[in-house]
Amino acid sequence: MGARCSKFSFCWWHSHLKPSLDSSDLENGGKNEKNAFPTFTEFNLDELKMATNGFSPENIVSEHGEKAPNVVYKGLLENGRWVAVKRFNRSAWPDSRQFLDEARAVGNLRSERLANLIGCCCEGEEKLLVAEFMPNETLAKHLFHWENQPMKWAMRLRVAFYLAQALDYCSSKGRALYHDLNAYRILFDQDGNPRLSCFGLMKNSRDGKSYSTNLAFTPPEYLKTGRVTPESVVYSFGTMLLDLLSGKHIPPSHALDLIRGKNFLMLMDSSMEGHFSNDDGTELVRLATRCLQYEARERPNAKSLVTSLMSLQKETEVPSHVLLGIPHGTETPPQPLLLTPMGEACLRKDLTALHEILEKTGYKDDEGIANELSFQMWTNQMQETLNSKKHGDAAFRAKDFITAIDCYTQFIDGGTMVSPTIYARRCLCYLMSDMPQKALGDAMQAQVVFPEWPTAFYLQAAGLFILEGIEDDAQEALKEATKLEAKRSKN
Repeated sequence: MGARCSKFSFCWWHSHLKPSLDSSDLENGGKNEKNAFPTFTEFNLDELKMATNGFSPENIVSEHGEKAPNVVYKGLLENGRWVAVKRFNRSAWPDSRQFLDEARAVGNLRSERLANLIGCCCEGEEKLLVAEFMPNETLAKHLFHWENQPMKWAMRLRVAFYLAQALDYCSSKGRALYHDLNAYRILFDQDGNPRLSCFGLMKNSRDGKSYSTNLAFTPPEYLKTGRVTPESVVYSFGTMLLDLLSGKHIPPSHALDLIRGKNFLMLMDSSMEGHFSNDDGTELVRLATRCLQYEARERPNAKSLVTSLMSLQKETEVPSHVLLGIPHGTETPPQPLLLTPMGEACLRKDLTALHEILEKTGYKDDEGIANELSFQMWTNQMQETLNSKKHGDAAFRAKDFITAIDCYTQFIDGGTMVSPTIYARRCLCYLMSDMPQKALGDAMQAQVVFPEWPTAFYLQAAGLFILEGIEDDAQEALKEATKLEAKRSKN
């Protein structure tokens, strides 16, 4: 039987390898449903690799500049939950304990006004955060880079109100500091509701810089001390109000000059003309001005922001997705990859577990392979072939992998019988002996003999994971193995 020409079959070979929380914490959103939010989890690196398809560039949601301190990926956990995975560069968070303490503290927060932190990972030099995934882009996208229609006035007021609620909730839980609050930190969930990213609640540990935006937008006291205070966060909230008023990112000093000169109507987004009352515009300008006071002590706190914005809300009965002009909900995510024990062992590169599985399975899968046996069965050649198999199996059980390789090679070279299991066992022996390229060759030969055999693809995945640098191919082989095994279990 011929092999299918896939990127992890012989075509690939020749081109690549030439020699927990209380319900009382579900605040500011109103749904006290049990299990409304996932509990905080410490993930292992392999789980997050699997979720993001090996940190594939295709899964990148956002990254910052050339000296990127982190990259955010979209991922799909095994339970079918979409997540945002923030991966820090290796120089960030040199203190692992500080990273874990910060993550756990932020992970204790749960609000429908936040894109909540649901987990983290700290393995070696790798530091990652895992948050709820928000599928409907950022405030910057909807406010500054809209395509079909500008953001409606009622939606702008709702964004300001929900953001104030988020900051008030965080303050009430002892997390009043938020780093670099800007229009990219506001995300929209599947219902179109704005949420504040939890990532800004984590302290920046390496360089102490909490503002990556232009200095024209940073609080005056930060320029002096380099430290963020709760009042600094309110100042940044004021810059967000200017964004919502103008539909542009206007430096506060310029905006305040216009306001003092009674020219504040020049601040207003021209596309909003006729869509709001002068009283509403004046009130929002007044609130922004209070937030942008030079003296930090003269700015309002988060709770008073909530009170001020509550009375300005419009069209409160209209769902957010309607105001935002987006379809409701998201498409059903694809069925998550539910790994079998063999699949998990491949992903972990746990060769001992693979050895146990192959030994336990024995040769039962060979029953589906037709072997052409003639009079040679009774010849000395046949007896020698069977003896080499017998000795190979004894060495395999005893974990004498070099001897097993020799014996299985004699069996294969004898040419009397063809056994995919022999190829699979020799493949594992090669992996155990640090010969992954030869192992991959045997796994692919097992696929040639038995094209629909999950084990052949599992072992290809194991070899590709061990070879490193070719994660995409390893993931493809693992997916194929999982799919074939699921198909087999249904029959």
